[in-house]
Amino acid sequence: MNNTNKTVVKSMNILNLFIVHSELTFQEIINLSGIPKTSVYRMLSTLEEMEFLVKGTDSKYRLGLLFLKFGHLVSSRLDIRKIAYPYMNELHNETKEAINLIIREGDEAVYIEKVDTQQKVRLYTAIGRKSPLYAGACPRAILSFLPDQEVKDYLESVELNPIAKGTITDKEKLYEIIQQSKKEGYTISHSELENYTSAVGAPIFNNLGEVVAGISIAGIEANYQGDNLEVFQEKVKKAAYAISKQLGY
Repeated sequence: MNNTNKTVVKSMNILNLFIVHSELTFQEIINLSGIPKTSVYRMLSTLEEMEFLVKGTDSKYRLGLLFLKFGHLVSSRLDIRKIAYPYMNELHNETKEAINLIIREGDEAVYIEKVDTQQKVRLYTAIGRKSPLYAGACPRAILSFLPDQEVKDYLESVELNPIAKGTITDKEKLYEIIQQSKKEGYTISHSELENYTSAVGAPIFNNLGEVVAGISIAGIEANYQGDNLEVFQEKVKKAAYAISKQLGY
């Protein structure tokens, strides 16, 4: 084990002390960890700088708010996947199209679940894959239902790069589409992430009314016309609402 790995392990040993103890002094950390004083000092400084630990005015160390953030993210993502899956599976059985679930990670969307066992043609999307929030019905299901000022700030800072032949690269047009989606409660995309594919998406909200995820029905573009499109719109909105209710919306 190299020195870098040893340092990481020792730092984790220090953090693990806070599983049992809500607060510890510098000397208590030394005594409990068995790590030399100079090493503990150095590691505590780094952990504090990275916001893993905070040092109070009483000179005691406590876990930083970063853990609360990570804990919330892990919990919410796991809960959403667990809650959404039965509805995704039902939607897939009804439509025979791919069903995707995404969450936001910064200015991107991450696909965290997918059901497509009955779909013959595999699409662009895959679990773990990332897409910009502006492209595709599922990512835009999150972007479209963010607070308006947040949407405007995002559009001012982002560069709209073409991904497929239908990717929207005009900011004024994109903003109009976002506003329309917000009124209608769903999003539509054609050849935005992959040529000749389409998707219909809808937002998922938490108990605070915040958009926390998006769900979509996706497949070959030819299937997303006329009556089919209307059916998919209603089905994806219904599933998104059911999942949102399970999250306390």
